[in-house]
Amino acid sequence: MHLFAKTQLFKPALLLVALALGACSTNPGSGPLTDDVNNHVQTASAPEYELVPLNPATVKILHTHEPKGLAGAFTDKRPPVSIVFGIGDVVTVTIFEAAAGGLFIPAEAGVRPGNFVTIPDQTVDNDGFITVPYAGQVKAAGLTAVQIQRSIVEKIANRAIEPQVVVAMSSQRTQLISVQGEVNAPIRFPASAAGAKDRVLDAITRAGGIKGQGFETWVMLERGGKRATVPFENMVMAPENNIYVRPDDSIYVYREQQKFIALGATGAAANIAGLGQEFNFDAWRLNLAEAVGKTGGLLDGLADPAAVFLYRAEPREVAAELGVDVSKYTSETIPVIFNVNLRDPAGFFLATKVMMKNQDIIYISNSRNVEITKFLTYLRVWINTGNDTVALANQSLIFRNNIKTAP
Repeated sequence: MHLFAKTQLFKPALLLVALALGACSTNPGSGPLTDDVNNHVQTASAPEYELVPLNPATVKILHTHEPKGLAGAFTDKRPPVSIVFGIGDVVTVTIFEAAAGGLFIPAEAGVRPGNFVTIPDQTVDNDGFITVPYAGQVKAAGLTAVQIQRSIVEKIANRAIEPQVVVAMSSQRTQLISVQGEVNAPIRFPASAAGAKDRVLDAITRAGGIKGQGFETWVMLERGGKRATVPFENMVMAPENNIYVRPDDSIYVYREQQKFIALGATGAAANIAGLGQEFNFDAWRLNLAEAVGKTGGLLDGLADPAAVFLYRAEPREVAAELGVDVSKYTSETIPVIFNVNLRDPAGFFLATKVMMKNQDIIYISNSRNVEITKFLTYLRVWINTGNDTVALANQSLIFRNNIKTAP
C-alpha cells in the first residue's frame, strides 16, 4: 500500500487516541488522575497542597515525630515528692513528753494511759495555719508532716519536757487525684504516703478499670494546666508512658474509635460500587500497609500501583523537615499528600513503617489505561447511538414512502 494511504488510515486511530488522552479528565471517576495529583492540578478556590514521596528519608522524619505519649509530655519521671498539707485538710496533733509534770502531762499522770496528749482535730485555715497550745499558730499549708512536727517541737522545746510531736492527716481534702469518664467507678482519692507511688494504670484500676476496648479507649492526663493524651493500649505496650501520678492530677478516660477513609480503586465493596468507605483502626496503631489491606488491597484491573496517595495535615515543623516551603502557608498545619509506589517491591516495606493517623485519607488512582478504556466505551456508545438514530430515520423514511405508494 502506498505510504500516503497508510498514513491516511492511521489518522483516525491517532485521532481517537488523542481524544481519549484528552478526555480522560472528563470521564466519570472516583478521584483525580495520577498526573493531576503530581502536577498540582486544582481549581482556583481549592487549597494548595504539597506532594511528598515516601522514601527512607521521609519515613525516618515521620517516625521521629510520632506522638511521644505521656512520657514525652511529662518528662519528670521521678516518683512524686512527699505529700504536703493544704488549706482545708484536717490535722491531728499528738504531743509526747519524756516525764510527768511537764507542760502537757500533769504530775499525777500515773493514772493516764500514756505520757501524751492529743489535740482536737482542726482544719488548716485559709491562711494555711493550725493552732497548737503554747506554740500558737503553726504553718501547715505546703509543708510535710515531718516539717510541721519540727516546727511545733521548736516552739515548745523550752517549756515542755523533751517533747516529741506526731502530726497525722485526719481527713485529706487536698492533694487528691481524680479519675473520671469511661471507667466503671469514677473516683477521687487522696494521694497518701502509702499510695504516692501509684502510676496512671493503678489510678484507673482504683476506678474499676475501663468500660470499653483498649484500642478504642484514650487516657488524658491533666497536670499543672498541661494536658497529654495517649491510647490506653499504648500505656500497656509502652510502659514508659505509664508514668507516676501526682497530687492534683486529673485523669479523664474516653472512647473514640480511630478511623480512616479509603477512596479510589481499592478492593472494598463500596469503592467497587464507586463509593468511598470509612474504616475503623480496630487497633491502637495501624501502618499504611495494614490500612491498604483493610480496604481489600488494590483493585486488580483498575488501580495504578504507583499511585497510592495518603492525604493528611502535618504540623509546620514536620512539613519543613520534609522539605516543604512553609512560608506560603499561614496555618499551623500544612496539607500534604504522600505518594508511595507499590509497583516498586520496596514500597511495601516503606508502607509498613508509616503509621496512620486518625481521619487520614487513602486514595488509589485509576490506571491511565482504564481511563482510555472508559473513553473508548463511551465513544462506542455515542457511535452506536448515532447509528441507531440514522437507522430509525431511514426506517421512518421508508415507512412514509410506503404509505405514499400504497394503492
